[in-house]
Amino acid sequence: MIPLRLKKGCDDAVRKGFPWIFAGDIIDSSELHSVPAGGLVSIENQKGQPVGTGYYNAKSQIACRVLALGREPIDAAFFRKKFAAALALRDKLIGIPYYRLIHSEGDFLPGLLVDRFGETLVIQVGTAGMEALQPIWLAALEELLRPGAIILRNDTGARKLEGLEQEVVILPSPPVGEGGAQRRERGNSPQSQSRIEPPLPNPLPQGEREFIIEVHENNCIYYADLLHGQKTGWFYDQRDNRKMIADLAKGKTLLDVYSHSGGFALPAALAGAAEVLMVDSSKLALELAEKAARRNGVAEHCHYMQGDAFEAMQQLQKEDKQFDMVLADPPAFVKARKDIASGLKGYAKVAKLAAALVKPGGLLFVASCSHHAGRSAFNKAVLDGVAKAGKTAHILRQTGAAPDHPRHPQLPQSEYLKGLLLRL
Repeated sequence: MIPLRLKKGCDDAVRKGFPWIFAGDIIDSSELHSVPAGGLVSIENQKGQPVGTGYYNAKSQIACRVLALGREPIDAAFFRKKFAAALALRDKLIGIPYYRLIHSEGDFLPGLLVDRFGETLVIQVGTAGMEALQPIWLAALEELLRPGAIILRNDTGARKLEGLEQEVVILPSPPVGEGGAQRRERGNSPQSQSRIEPPLPNPLPQGEREFIIEVHENNCIYYADLLHGQKTGWFYDQRDNRKMIADLAKGKTLLDVYSHSGGFALPAALAGAAEVLMVDSSKLALELAEKAARRNGVAEHCHYMQGDAFEAMQQLQKEDKQFDMVLADPPAFVKARKDIASGLKGYAKVAKLAAALVKPGGLLFVASCSHHAGRSAFNKAVLDGVAKAGKTAHILRQTGAAPDHPRHPQLPQSEYLKGLLLRL
């Protein structure tokens, strides 16, 4: 393994657990130039003493990501141990097999996300290092879980920064008796590997037109589109926040903006909300929400509005509509540092429009999944928006991601999800 030597003092952060090494911290060498993108390297201090093992990519702003301290081999046994620990934790925290199993740096496996949907796994590989190690970790994952289906949702923009292609891959069905029986019975995925280059072709080949499955969460059943849905098809990170809102919803009217496929609205309806209105720009997402409403027996309490969130809230205000509870969980407005100012204005605008639709004494919940928007800046933007709507607020709760999305103790960026519950 080729050595990656750090400049004087730069090994301290790595020894304390910081998982990233930037190019400026590395002593350049001719040997490093021969390392392929994502190749394993032995991390050493300035004197050549061992520090850890990671993978190196000269094309990335984060030149090296740390996998282990010391001289631990990065092999099948390494990944089996990591996956088994993550599985035991999720089974204890969640109890049913619907959760994020691997949360990148939060589970000390940078560049890898694994969401579990019963016998189906959806995986995102974000770095060249994890791409190169895929044969090893994929075999370990299949051995541990025996999944009926695996989908690689490698269509994130972050892959471009690593010099990787964007693609969606349905892996071959495992043999019957090794987790493949249920998948073959469903017949909704091909028997050989199928690659779908984004944008997804229309129509898709037979067997690839949809991969819609049930998601079980907080006694509610949703439907997720694992091929075409956002991210991995579902947002497990809001699980606890959805329960928090449902616990407050009995007898209330509720507006769920950026509803996706019914995230906050459906459990609220199940908990006894008098009426819920879901707003989303995606026709497919709302169709899945409507299907789930029927599945949960709450269709009579659910209504739907397709369109741009800002325009929809403005239209509802013109109609003098108000609700006991308004939820807004927008996509990331701050995707890079250069977007911070404009993104915070976006959160303020969301809060202003949403607050205007809250009845006096009602509740407003606004969330951000932008890690570049810090909690204090996000809170200020939301409260500024509420003030511009002519309202005052009590802060009831500040929330984050569900515990199957653990935060890396040395990486503040891993605390990306922020929620603010207000009484207006």
